[in-house]
Amino acid sequence: MSIFSFEKINTGDNRPPMHKHDEKKHLQLSIFMPLVFIIIIWIVKLFEFVSGIDLGQYGLLPRHYSGLRGILFSPFIHGDWNHLFSNTIPFFVLSFLMIFNYRKVAFKSFVFIFFASGILVWLFGRENYHIGASGLVYGMAFFIFFSGIFRRNIQSIALSLLIVFIYGSIVWGILPIDPKTSWEGHLMGAICGFITAFYFRKVDLPAELILEDDEDEPEQEEAITVHYELTDNDEKK
Repeated sequence: MSIFSFEKINTGDNRPPMHKHDEKKHLQLSIFMPLVFIIIIWIVKLFEFVSGIDLGQYGLLPRHYSGLRGILFSPFIHGDWNHLFSNTIPFFVLSFLMIFNYRKVAFKSFVFIFFASGILVWLFGRENYHIGASGLVYGMAFFIFFSGIFRRNIQSIALSLLIVFIYGSIVWGILPIDPKTSWEGHLMGAICGFITAFYFRKVDLPAELILEDDEDEPEQEEAITVHYELTDNDEKK
């Protein structure tokens, strides 16, 4: 076998305001979680390099029971250093944007993309070993892009445009152009990203911040009242 590299809805209220301390913690988490994943995939590659053991056999092999383990292991295995490096930066950027901007649904969406895309590749992919984190990269890119289309708020639309500007060319990766690349992994990741963006379209909407001078508090000089307005997607309580 050759090895291909591939890469109950909670409607809730609008996103509540965060204090500076909470924002700092969330920023740190948005950086820390992607770094943990990246460190793991680099450790796996270093282990292959030092030991001389090819872990490609633990990749995803469609319609073989032994290949089911690849649903869990394949995103951590890469064919060579170029393959690993090409996934490292996009994974970090996209996962950071996803966690930082969609904190209520990022983990659920990532887990769904991780397992659902693997299952779909196992069901419909070519009968070869599929490895790499590219499917996750495509899933997160499509999640962020379509979240802007479905949510239609300024922040989400801006993120969508950013994804188009930086990674717009990845759309070609879902087409069967390069026989050595697992376009199935790209396609299934993209489909799962689209599904999660639609499913969570009304969850974790950002609040719009308005600052007004409060003249009704004479005992406090220059008092400021902060109001959080609901977007059109949610109903005011």
